[in-house]
Amino acid sequence: MAHMAQNQASRKKGKKVTIENFYGGSTQGKEENEEEIQKNSEHASQNGNYQQALEDLKLELIQKMETFWKEKWEKEISCLTDKTAQLEKELEAANTRADKAEKQIQSLMTRIKDLEESEMIKQQESIKQTQTINELEENRKYLTEKVTDLENRGRRENLRIIGLPEKPEVNNKLDFILEEIIKENCPHVLEQGGKIEIERIHRTPSILNPQKTTPRNVIAKFKSFQVKEKILQEAKKKSFRYKGAPIRITHDLAANTLRDRKAWNTIFRKARELGLQPRINYPAKLTIYFQGKVWAFNKIEDFQAFAKKRPELCGKFDIQAQKARET
Repeated sequence: MAHMAQNQASRKKGKKVTIENFYGGSTQGKEENEEEIQKNSEHASQNGNYQQALEDLKLELIQKMETFWKEKWEKEISCLTDKTAQLEKELEAANTRADKAEKQIQSLMTRIKDLEESEMIKQQESIKQTQTINELEENRKYLTEKVTDLENRGRRENLRIIGLPEKPEVNNKLDFILEEIIKENCPHVLEQGGKIEIERIHRTPSILNPQKTTPRNVIAKFKSFQVKEKILQEAKKKSFRYKGAPIRITHDLAANTLRDRKAWNTIFRKARELGLQPRINYPAKLTIYFQGKVWAFNKIEDFQAFAKKRPELCGKFDIQAQKARET
């Protein structure tokens, strides 16, 4: 093996390899072989040092790489730890806000529930109040009608004279004027002795309004209801006069009854034009004669509904249209 190494070294240097050189046949050859062996040993030693240096370099590089990545990962972990801590704080703050919001929602829900209960109580109270108001309104209407009826009954012996001249000589002796009216228009009604018993007679209102041009009405209260009715029936048959001037004699009714009767005026005039023989009965009831029957109506709405269902009357009693034409 040593001889083969020498031969190879001789070939690299370009020397001729002989048998003597290969087997050590000469001293010069032996010395050259020894030099070559020493050089080879030094070269091998250098190669060993190079391998060791390479291994040390690798080890150093590995250590540096480990240190670099360790420091980098430590920084990354530290950064992640800080971010995690920040996120935990933010999460804690969010939870706190959520808890606060939950408490506020619960508070609002409680308030809403209280308001709903309060609103329900108010609605129930409102319903009760509405029922009470309706009952009171019904009672008011009933009492109003009752008072109106009592007032009308208290006036049942009265007559109202409309159109009597407003003169001092007339106002000072109204009782005598009434007797003259009866003598002029219905003398057969006079009682025995030619005198009508009158409890009282006066103008209404009691104070004269100078701005009004029409004379005040005269209210006469008779002691006998039968006599008063006889005079009223005669006044319905013909127009009464006083010294040739026309006057009217009607029931003396309560203000509410007069208002209710006045509401029929437009329909009453139209019904009279159509030949329906209208009449206003006590207290404020309209009667007409239609198709061989007598029809009675307590309310204007009832009459209008009746007229709409009859082709002969439909459209002829439109109160608003008639008032517009009159205006």
